[in-house]
Amino acid sequence: MKNKLIILIFIFGLFSALSAQTRLITKTGHVWFYSHAPIEDIEAHSHQVAAIILTAKGTIAVMIPVMSFEFKKTLMQEHFNENYMQSAKYPKATFTGGINNLSEINVSRNGIYKTTVEGDLTIHNVTNHVKVAGTVEVKDGKYFIKTKFKVLLKDYNIVVESRFVNNISPTIDINVDLDF
Repeated sequence: MKNKLIILIFIFGLFSALSAQTRLITKTGHVWFYSHAPIEDIEAHSHQVAAIILTAKGTIAVMIPVMSFEFKKTLMQEHFNENYMQSAKYPKATFTGGINNLSEINVSRNGIYKTTVEGDLTIHNVTNHVKVAGTVEVKDGKYFIKTKFKVLLKDYNIVVESRFVNNISPTIDINVDLDF
């Protein structure tokens, strides 16, 4: 009986602590990437990006189903998922980290605030620590987070066959728009 009471007190305390934090959630974030190479440009978009921010600590987690990226050419999408990203084996890309200066953002005042986001980016089952600049826009109680950064394919063990090196850039531009 005493153990049950202790467990109930612990659970009540846990739920109280969690409810004190504001959680911002989106399931329709937009991430797209762009590759410029001598033979062709490649661009793909995903609107199935899920993200959560715990405002008390400024932590953020983002998850993208790799197969959700859509290309103009079906064959590019097929090659992306099968040959490069191996989407069946590595079905998601994730980021977990923090918004460095979230406490400096005035949530009650509309405006655009510069920030940096730092944490672990996992693509193709390889994790690298990244730090990127971005903005948080506050508009009528809503949050809009935007960032642009580059990734090197080799940093995530994504190999381009030598016959396609003029088709795919070794550096990919990543754009992120999250509306909470």
